[in-house]
Amino acid sequence: MDFIQSENQIMIAQMLRDFAEKEIKPFMKQWDDDEYFPIDTMKKLGDLGLLGIFIPEEYGGAGFTYDEYATAVMEIGKVCGGLGLSVAAHNSLGTGHIYYHGSEAQKKKYLPKLATGEWIAAWALTEANTGSDAMRMQTTAVKEGNDWIINGSKNWITHGLSGDVAVVLVRTGELLDSNGITAFIIEKGTPGLSAVKIKDKLGVRASETAEMIFDNVRVSSDQVIGEVGSGFKQAMQILDGGRISIASLSCGIARGALEASIKYSKEREQFGHAISQFQAIAFKLADMATSVDAAELLTFQAAYLKNNKLPMTKEGAFAKYYASEVAVKCGNEAVQIMGGYGYTKEYPAEKYLRDAKLMTIGEGTSEIQKVVISREILK
Repeated sequence: MDFIQSENQIMIAQMLRDFAEKEIKPFMKQWDDDEYFPIDTMKKLGDLGLLGIFIPEEYGGAGFTYDEYATAVMEIGKVCGGLGLSVAAHNSLGTGHIYYHGSEAQKKKYLPKLATGEWIAAWALTEANTGSDAMRMQTTAVKEGNDWIINGSKNWITHGLSGDVAVVLVRTGELLDSNGITAFIIEKGTPGLSAVKIKDKLGVRASETAEMIFDNVRVSSDQVIGEVGSGFKQAMQILDGGRISIASLSCGIARGALEASIKYSKEREQFGHAISQFQAIAFKLADMATSVDAAELLTFQAAYLKNNKLPMTKEGAFAKYYASEVAVKCGNEAVQIMGGYGYTKEYPAEKYLRDAKLMTIGEGTSEIQKVVISREILK
């Protein structure tokens, strides 16, 4: 592994810092207050090539690696966890699933629109009663001629309402059969498909979350991704890469909380000194900085393995588990350092803490990451 940022990473990081100053920071509090998904801002990120970062240029993408992808998500996460989550979900889940497992015809049809931000992607696995226990999903698809009829619902789906296309995992076989789940590409506006926005979330409020409802939704066999029955295995591979996404976003949120804490501690005075001069505060900052760097190293280790097509299930779980817990820790410490001000929306600490909490839940809870890690080390 090379620990020095590449020219592309440095360029992307600076580009996003400039973008954030003009396009994110002035509006992010309003987005958070209103639970508003800034789809126009998302599309501007598409114009910059950041909605198809690792998609090859032949499909309209930027053709970068997971190093550049992780860097981009970290930079956005430093400013707004909600927008960062949307960028991550679009890239690694919806778009990524079609890229890694779709047919050539499907790639040519969908990837150019997704990679440029013309279309926004969703990815639907979770249901109201099946989160970690995905093989008990109740949404089904039944074959009828050359078509499939889909019934059921999916919950907690990023871009489930506004997404132009969704990759949807449904049961086509017996319950608990890992070969009985199939992935379908379903376009917005397909008859029988509807969605309801989920409101009043604790954090990442600028990222749209919805319940998707399938009422006799008819799709052709051309919309099946890969082989019938291979969806669960595809999903597990996608989630391996998705853990890099959430780890990256966690690192961004954690570093944002750290930088805000450093700035505040240098400006805030008590007993005639900046509070950064007191060991109790300085040691908090030292612990935060060490944890953030460690989380970033674990994340780039997983990215390195992903780039080189090497097994990375354990390393992805390492990164996701550790970085997400670090994000919560740093958000909590930022609130503590800022004291009463940290408890108000006038200062950024409380938003970092709220946004961070989802990182320990989405794309596999911390507890599930421990299951994955323990299984890998005990093989």
